[in-house]
Amino acid sequence: MTKPRLGHINFLNVLPLTYSFQNSNTAEGINLSCGVPAIINNDLMNGRLDVSEVSSIVYAKNHEKLIMLPDLCVRADGEVQSIMLVSRKPIHEINEDKIVMTAKSATSHCMLKIILRNAYDARPDYYIRHISPEDPIPDDAQAALLIGDDALYVFHHRKKYDYYYYDLGREWKKMTGRCMVYAVWVANREYAQKNPEAIRAIYQALYNGIKDGYAKKNDAIQSYLKYHNNAFTAEQISVYLERIKWNLTDEHVDNLKTFYSLAHDLNLIDSRPKMDFADVY
Repeated sequence: MTKPRLGHINFLNVLPLTYSFQNSNTAEGINLSCGVPAIINNDLMNGRLDVSEVSSIVYAKNHEKLIMLPDLCVRADGEVQSIMLVSRKPIHEINEDKIVMTAKSATSHCMLKIILRNAYDARPDYYIRHISPEDPIPDDAQAALLIGDDALYVFHHRKKYDYYYYDLGREWKKMTGRCMVYAVWVANREYAQKNPEAIRAIYQALYNGIKDGYAKKNDAIQSYLKYHNNAFTAEQISVYLERIKWNLTDEHVDNLKTFYSLAHDLNLIDSRPKMDFADVY
């Protein structure tokens, strides 16, 4: 039997799962592929993966081909620290300005567009380009959007000169009063229908991997720092991992529906998706 192909976004927001993959038999019987969200999203939609964590907007855009795994997500209530808008002017002064966005994620793009339009009545010109966290705003832009570990670096290494920093998780909470679900785990719908036992096995691997890795949080942090000892302190990573939660309850599904509804209102997605979940029990 062919091993199921699982995508893994190797960001700090899933460090417990990464640690489990690297230090236990969590990924036994699974072909594991790691990458940034944009690459993993593309590989899943082009049939190179069977199951993966994806940016939450990816499910909305492809819900006819995908099915969610229950109980699992990446979310934060308010400040998230790893989705940052860095601007040369205050956010309320942004209007028809040029904003450069990282190519690494799609959910953050939609969040930014919703926040700037609905909360600040802004209509910027958006461009996608590689961004360096050490020098986040290109000379020809007014602001830049960073995500993941790059954004977390910017959060902790702010420039002394006049940049303005905005945590989109905080902005989202201020605008909607809701938690934000940034990523979900999904399976190719056809694969899930044909391989229910494999889906159950992957679900258990993910669920247990996150749980066991979080129980060994300090070991996971030290393991990370062996190879990345200049970017963050152990305390910074520990605080960050307290911001992030990985369980998807009915309340958080409802919050996700709010995101999809707002995205649809701005024509960022074609329809409000039906929320279908795989049977993993």
